[in-house]
Amino acid sequence: MSELRWNAHLGEWTMTSSGRMERTYHPPADFCPLCPTAPGAFETEIPEPDFDLVVFENRFPSLFDPPLEPVVAGTELSPVKPSHGRCEVVVYTPEHEGSLGALSLERLFRLALVWQDRYRELGALDFIDYVLIFENRGREVGVTLDHPHGQIYAFPFVPPIPARELEVAAAYRARTGSCLTCALLAEELAAGNRVVLENEHFVVYIPFAARYPYETMVVPRTCRPSLAEMGEDELWSLAAALKATTLAYDALFDLPLPYMMIFHQAPTDGRSWPNAHFHVEFHPLQRSADKLKYRASVESGAGNFINDSLPEEKAEEMRAAVCRAAG
Repeated sequence: MSELRWNAHLGEWTMTSSGRMERTYHPPADFCPLCPTAPGAFETEIPEPDFDLVVFENRFPSLFDPPLEPVVAGTELSPVKPSHGRCEVVVYTPEHEGSLGALSLERLFRLALVWQDRYRELGALDFIDYVLIFENRGREVGVTLDHPHGQIYAFPFVPPIPARELEVAAAYRARTGSCLTCALLAEELAAGNRVVLENEHFVVYIPFAARYPYETMVVPRTCRPSLAEMGEDELWSLAAALKATTLAYDALFDLPLPYMMIFHQAPTDGRSWPNAHFHVEFHPLQRSADKLKYRASVESGAGNFINDSLPEEKAEEMRAAVCRAAG
């Protein structure tokens, strides 16, 4: 069963997908479905003895193409519609152990090309309005397979948080005639004390109003709506920024830091989105070496985050971690 149910209280869609209850949960390493299929062994999701990068449709999706018929009838107040979309898995490496940061810069660049390709191809489908590229890392985030991988959800609507960002950015442009993300980036560069690292095309910083202690944003210096508008030199810089950021996270406490990595970019619904400015958000769950940041009642029930740290101090820690990770 999979369908979209309208949450009338919040004015947004909820995805229901009962089949996900059956998804594979932390199998032994020699039964990992994301490893290459070894000769004479059980067949994994990748029926080859080796590979570079692989993308395939998720076996336990939340969105289907073709969609399944809803199992309940909606009402005028609570409509229901088929969950028409795509869910894909992106496997970074044939190696079972590892992480995004451990990938070579060359492999990360090729991964950026894959992300760009999937954004373009999925976004070109007439029933896809938003392509969300993301990675969940760590069991604390709910990861069920440890093999290094990410995911892509192609939605038939623009999800609430990107929609809200775009709404706020449109209001700022109407008021000032300028891009909000560009203005925030200029402010961060001028202040300097929350900037974690920079390269030719990207800046990584902890936002002024960070919600998580080590939350970072990876922002291109040039206003690009999406990956689709980036040239190879920018994708190399993106790969370098992501590698340096994730290695710094692991160097903070000398442990694999759990995080959510989310790409925010222009919707693909055929409309013009002049206020979209591509950026990557990292939401790490660790607030210290032995404590996690939880979304408790105020965050989950009221929607207001409480950050029990100062972004400026955490940015200083991140800069030191970048230096340690670089050797």
